[in-house]
Amino acid sequence: MIRLNLTQRIWFSFISILLMVALLIGIIYPISLKSTLTEETYRIIEQEQTRFANPSGEYIAPPQSELDFIERREAERSVFHFFLMNQFGTIEGDPVPSEVLREMGDRAQNQMTRRGRYELTYNEATLFYVVYKVYTTGGEMYHISYMWDTYRDQMVNRLWGRLSYIMLFASLMSLVPAFWLKYYLKSPLTSLGNHFEQIAERNWKEPFHWEGDEDFEKLSNQFEEMRQNLIKYDSAQKTFIQHASHELKTPIMVVKSYAQSVKDGIMPKDNMEKTMDVIIEESNRMEKRVKNMLYYTKLDSLKEAPMEMSEFPFGSIAYHVEERFRLARDGVSISVQGDQTMLYADKEQMRVLMENLVENALRYAVDEIEMRAEDIDDNYVHIEVKNNGEKIPEDELDHLFTPFRKGNKGQFGLGLAIVKRICELHGGYPKVRNEEDGVVFIMVIPKKDDGSGLQSQI
Repeated sequence: MIRLNLTQRIWFSFISILLMVALLIGIIYPISLKSTLTEETYRIIEQEQTRFANPSGEYIAPPQSELDFIERREAERSVFHFFLMNQFGTIEGDPVPSEVLREMGDRAQNQMTRRGRYELTYNEATLFYVVYKVYTTGGEMYHISYMWDTYRDQMVNRLWGRLSYIMLFASLMSLVPAFWLKYYLKSPLTSLGNHFEQIAERNWKEPFHWEGDEDFEKLSNQFEEMRQNLIKYDSAQKTFIQHASHELKTPIMVVKSYAQSVKDGIMPKDNMEKTMDVIIEESNRMEKRVKNMLYYTKLDSLKEAPMEMSEFPFGSIAYHVEERFRLARDGVSISVQGDQTMLYADKEQMRVLMENLVENALRYAVDEIEMRAEDIDDNYVHIEVKNNGEKIPEDELDHLFTPFRKGNKGQFGLGLAIVKRICELHGGYPKVRNEEDGVVFIMVIPKKDDGSGLQSQI
């Protein structure tokens, strides 16, 4: 398959349009013009026939022989007349060849209307004639007027020749907009292509904005938005790697130092059992951090893969979470409200969402945590996790769901970021607010995900 660049495509399209127009005109125009001029020929014949029948009209001298009859074909708009009586008798007018007279007489005898239009071919030329029936005391008489196709064919040739010149001139003039279109399309696309090459080389510092045409401005704005998103993504990726390295560095260092101490025969704690407990505890912390980071990055891939959506009651996950964290902190009670509220979501992801919210609440609650689900309207469900702990500073509310952003009792800074990502994958959004008796986290989830998603309204 031949590959064409933009310039070649423009010229190919331009030439194709010209050829198509020329082909259509070359086929349709002559046929249409010929039909129109044929109609005009009959109109001229009828007009001249009426004029001839007028007693005050001028009479054209008739030809003296059949040779004159043929030569009169050269007269472009000349109309000639004769009268027929008893089908084959010419009583007055131009003499015509016998075979022509016979055909005209047959048509005249079979004519049912007062006036009829006909044509015949003679000596490879077309003869148009009109038969007008006249009633006399001696019977029916036919006034036949005829005209050769010379006028029609010459007019077609003249008009077609002029049209050819017009088409040639129009084709030459259309080169101007073709060159302009080439420059108009190529310039912004070339600039855009250069910026794409820079982005391919991970160089996205140079902004791109095209002023002029509205469509190209829109395209440049979309490109600039993509560039800004890439910068944010790159920054977030670097931050993620830095934080991940920092989060893993401490437990690895502790495990390594304790293991080296045991190898050297030194007990950092009172005995071997307590020393091993520290190593196991740090290993567990490191394992949990790795799992959270892997799960957080895994959520990105779920945007492309379909989730296992199903409909289930809120209580089927809420009571499971309550049972798991029931004994996590002494003196803290966990209650469930709205357990029959139906959710339409990925059940496993909703379970992870609730576990992260409750685990976060356990670090701040005084003695009570409440999980609640309720229908807001026909389209959305609110899932709330409330604790009666201290309020969150107002300047921190907008940053709670940012990855690696820790509160004063936070652990890894990924729990709430995972919550936000799960909400967004379901077409919803999270929000948090301080209340008089604590803090409430609210997850707004559509009952049926329409795929449109919602913007965060935190």
